[in-house]
Amino acid sequence: MAAAEPDSKPFFSLESYHVSEELGFILADPLQELPPYYQPWMDIALRVPELVHSHELRFHVNKMPQLSSQFLQKHRELRLAHLALSMMTMGYMWQEGENNTVKMLPHNLAVPFWEVSQRLGLPPILTHADAVLANWRKKDPEGPFDMENLEVLVSLPGGDSTRGFFLVTLLVEMAAVPALRNIPTVINGVRCGDAETVARALEVISQSLQDMTDKLKLMQVYVEPSVFYGIMRIYLSGWKDNPCMPKGLVYEGVQDEPMEYSGGSAAQSSLLHCFDELLGVKHEAKSGAFLTRMRNYMPPAHKLLTQDISLQPSLKRFVQQQASERLNQAFQHCVTKLLALRSYHINVVSRFITVPAARARQLRNQNQELEGEMISRAPTALEERGTGGSGIMIFLKTVRDQTKGTLLPETSQ
Repeated sequence: MAAAEPDSKPFFSLESYHVSEELGFILADPLQELPPYYQPWMDIALRVPELVHSHELRFHVNKMPQLSSQFLQKHRELRLAHLALSMMTMGYMWQEGENNTVKMLPHNLAVPFWEVSQRLGLPPILTHADAVLANWRKKDPEGPFDMENLEVLVSLPGGDSTRGFFLVTLLVEMAAVPALRNIPTVINGVRCGDAETVARALEVISQSLQDMTDKLKLMQVYVEPSVFYGIMRIYLSGWKDNPCMPKGLVYEGVQDEPMEYSGGSAAQSSLLHCFDELLGVKHEAKSGAFLTRMRNYMPPAHKLLTQDISLQPSLKRFVQQQASERLNQAFQHCVTKLLALRSYHINVVSRFITVPAARARQLRNQNQELEGEMISRAPTALEERGTGGSGIMIFLKTVRDQTKGTLLPETSQ
């Protein structure tokens, strides 16, 4: 029997996708503590930066007790466990930099990490859903959702810049909430043929995309490029498409063959995937394949939302069929704001990766390690790549250009 047309469904809503009206994809009220049985995990996870700095993290993990994950019951417990185990894993892997990686994650970390990952439908590596969406608390519970009142729960080496990187990314997610709330309005408006409602919702989405770009600009305030490039970046990188670990990583006690997982990447945020599907942005084969693979690093309900948006009637076709100047303008505005966000992201990557990479090469060629010691110690394998494993500038520019291709053809004035 043929599947029903998507627009025959009564109403598209975000309820079944674990998306909150107030927080979007952000996990509401993340737990700060696990049940007492899991204290050995939290004791180490909360000390990852200092234990990496003193080269003692591997020692502490190796003598950590083997704990069963069966006493983790609630979703938020599993998310905090995944965050703690993933931060420990990244610190364990990269404690000695790119030249002294380990081939195997010990069973007392690997087995529970794998079990928790299976239950959440997430991979056993640090993801955007861990480091950003589930890694925050308000200092004053009644206070605002801003940099002064937010703190991370678990961190990695890099001090204030690491905190800044995770929290600014969280604020970008928060700025997107009005846009997310209006996606169902657009979809249902298209189904009903209501051009006015669709135009109004697209105007809200445009403003939200502008607000996301404005929040992203805080990276310049809260993150030091030399710290991001020289210290933080390696702890966000994974064991797929990484020359430091060409075969991947063996999860001891899980399976004997090494497994490959990509490191954290902005492409793991469901936001831009949702906007691309809504606006009809078509990605070319290589960048599209990478983006599709990144969906496996999202919570399953969020991944499903991006897929289900893609099954809806075409918004762009609807806009082209309506004789509505307001709707035309609202659609163009949306694509233009998405384009501006992607262009600014390229600017950020240039500032935090391309420029420091060139400086690091220059210092190594001159054997200088004075002011640039931090930069020149950065992993050479990551110089032209994102932490997700992509050739970063080519990828970002291709994705931006595909977004540009979504603009409506210029109509005669």
